[in-house]
Amino acid sequence: MKINGIVAVVTGGASGLGEAAVETIVENGGYAAILDLQEERGAALVEKVGSDRALFIKTNVTNEEDVANAVNQTIEKFGAIHVLVNCAGIGVAEKTVSKDKPHDLASFTRVIQVNLIGTFNVIRLVAEKMTQNSPNEEGERGVIINTASVAAFDGQMGQAAYSASKGGIVGMTLPIARDLSRHGIRVLTIAPGLMDTPLFAGAPEKVKQALGAMVPFPPRLGRSSEYAHLAKCIIENPMLNGETIRLDGAIRMQPK
Repeated sequence: MKINGIVAVVTGGASGLGEAAVETIVENGGYAAILDLQEERGAALVEKVGSDRALFIKTNVTNEEDVANAVNQTIEKFGAIHVLVNCAGIGVAEKTVSKDKPHDLASFTRVIQVNLIGTFNVIRLVAEKMTQNSPNEEGERGVIINTASVAAFDGQMGQAAYSASKGGIVGMTLPIARDLSRHGIRVLTIAPGLMDTPLFAGAPEKVKQALGAMVPFPPRLGRSSEYAHLAKCIIENPMLNGETIRLDGAIRMQPK
């Protein structure tokens, strides 16, 4: 699918990986709806890339009404949705049992609700609209890109909730790709490793360098632009489908 002229919905699009995806899509001639809770950052990004090319919609991905409204606003402004990039997500560091206390069930539920259920909520509502698109010369009507993590495979201590949520995204990638294949909609997942995102914004440079040194090659933190570049390649290559792609410099996380 050519990016020029396509319309993309990007959840978590106001910062980090999502922001880079928005910028890449617009730079290549596409349009983007930014779904996020960060109003100031969202508005600033729209101003940066152009209000004729982007739209910010304050959206809670776990809320059906919020997402349905965002989908409708996107179509009202841009006419269709061809691409979905799911980057919205949260994390928590908590062991199964710590200081003789069990993992807080509410925090575990919250991570699953946002990362896994929120991702599926947006997929199902956007995919319904994608089925109404006219197919291109390859028969494509849409492309869906989800964001997991290497924690889906190499979860560390304290990552039970996060790993479970990201593992769920990996696990549903193939069945959803199969579900939507008859509509010409491809579904893939990117599993980033250690990325230099707002998560590390307050970390000292020495800490970032130490974390980057854990990566076999290149020995540094990944860049949001590299995530966006992979998303661009996925959109443009029609044979990519039903797969999770690790973007991690060959890192395999240790227990802690």
